[in-house]
Amino acid sequence: MKRVITYGTFDLLHYGHINLLRRAKALGDYLIVALSTDEFNSEQKGKNTYFTYEERKKLLEAIRYVDLVIPEKNWDQKVKDVQEYRVDTFVMGDDWKDKFNFLEDSCEVVYLQRTPEISTTKIKKDLLILKS
Repeated sequence: MKRVITYGTFDLLHYGHINLLRRAKALGDYLIVALSTDEFNSEQKGKNTYFTYEERKKLLEAIRYVDLVIPEKNWDQKVKDVQEYRVDTFVMGDDWKDKFNFLEDSCEVVYLQRTPEISTTKIKKDLLILKS
């Protein structure tokens, strides 16, 4: 069984997220999503989410491409996750290009092109415009 892992916040879930998850799953048999916790987002990433970790986790678990959701608690857990879950392929959006090449000794590293016309940041900006 080929295992794939990806990481993210997945707040305000949209079709760009679904595209990424679909393409990540196509690279293997079992997709693990490491979902940023609320504490990690606020304390280390400097961002607040609209949905809580538990709400975002439920949304991801409802997607047919996702087999397992685990918490992402810090930047440094990726090496441990790759080993613990026996990951074959590590997947991120291409906005992270070359940032995780250090994992290439342990698994294949793939950067997938993002869906260019959509992002959570764009949705938040558009909502602010609509609100004013």
